[in-house]
Amino acid sequence: MTVSDLMPAQGTFPAPDTRSDWVRLRTLILLRWAAITGQVVTILVAAGIYDIDLKLAHCFLIVGAAVAANLVSMLAFPATKRLTEAEAMLTFLFDSVQLAALLALTGGLANPFALLILAPVTIAATTLQTRATVLVGGVTIALITVVAFFHLPLATREGTEISVPRLFEFGFWLAIVIGVVFLGLYARRVASEMHAMQDALLATQMALAREQRLTALGGVVAAAAHELGTPLATIKLASSELADELADRPDLRADAELIRGQADRCRDILHSMGRAGKDDLHLRTAPLSAVIREAAEPHERRGRTIRYAIPATNADGLRQPHLYRKPEVIHGLRNLVQNAVDFAASNVWIDADWSATEMRIVISDDGPGFPPELLGRIGDPYVHGRRPHDLASARPEYDGMGLGLFIAKTLLERSGASLRVANGADPFLNEGEAADRSGAIVIVTLPREIAETRDAPALGQNAPFLS
Repeated sequence: MTVSDLMPAQGTFPAPDTRSDWVRLRTLILLRWAAITGQVVTILVAAGIYDIDLKLAHCFLIVGAAVAANLVSMLAFPATKRLTEAEAMLTFLFDSVQLAALLALTGGLANPFALLILAPVTIAATTLQTRATVLVGGVTIALITVVAFFHLPLATREGTEISVPRLFEFGFWLAIVIGVVFLGLYARRVASEMHAMQDALLATQMALAREQRLTALGGVVAAAAHELGTPLATIKLASSELADELADRPDLRADAELIRGQADRCRDILHSMGRAGKDDLHLRTAPLSAVIREAAEPHERRGRTIRYAIPATNADGLRQPHLYRKPEVIHGLRNLVQNAVDFAASNVWIDADWSATEMRIVISDDGPGFPPELLGRIGDPYVHGRRPHDLASARPEYDGMGLGLFIAKTLLERSGASLRVANGADPFLNEGEAADRSGAIVIVTLPREIAETRDAPALGQNAPFLS
């Protein structure tokens, strides 16, 4: 089982930078109503209290355009509609143009509310793709630049013009431009990381759920074998009696014998399935070596040699520990082995050691290793731990999504383990080790009190049957 097997089919959940239908129309309508309320209140206060001479008809016409847009959206679309990428981008552009037009009528950059033009850009950066966000940001910068040169000055009804120094106006324009760029980039980066983490966690949950379903399948099989045993025995008995009674009808007797034979076959199949199911139910624990081999077994026939170094006892004479066969641990180790096999030149080594307090599993290979600049980010979602471009010609079958190590790290840490990564070419390693194991090294440490089984008291000897 590989990571790709556990990933949903294309289109089940969006990948980074390919998202759409994330923004609810109702949310944008509510935000626009709040903006409209603020604009109306500001216009009325400026004209009524501060005696600012405003083109009220023109101002309310622009505000009315926003009101009309909201009413049309509410009437034409259901409240649950989610906007596509293009629809959301056009909505943000409309809000930016509407606010820029209102600023042009109310003093341009002399209006302190010009800072609010950052709002559509920031919201767009959290919801849209990079290309759409750049477009909204570019249009916003262009609009604020036009407003800076072409606007109606603020003046009182007495004719006193309200102006700010040109240097201050330029500084305000520059601050808005920097704000558009900085807030756009920051919001986009944070949103992308959040979306990537959500997708990766979803993939992890699906992987764990599949492992748990496979673990529980044995119990279902055993129960089915038990329940179907009685009706199959009845079918066999009835078919045998029919075969005896149809001795003078060879054609019908053959049919009865066929039914009996097929019943016997079903019995044998269910018997083997029942034994497998009972084995799965009772083999909750296994030695450390068995757990490791179970995790690595799907990758033993992929053209790379997996070499195990798991002694029966350690240097202090401690016997090999037994672990619970947790799906989290098995699948986490399986993903680590898969990553090593994907990039190994010819060999993968799996070493295990333990002490009285912990167990350590070391997975290494003779591949190119992790890029040094990514060592600190190994385990983050959608981070390719190796050099897929460099290995494209050598491993054309590799098509990683950057989730394998994330899934492994998440599942293992959920079980109480810790994970460290390094490169075999590290100068601190022994010279002989670095010669062969020059690739990536992943060290998994499991505390024994978390992963190891506790000794259970024996049930005692069975009492003899009375004859």
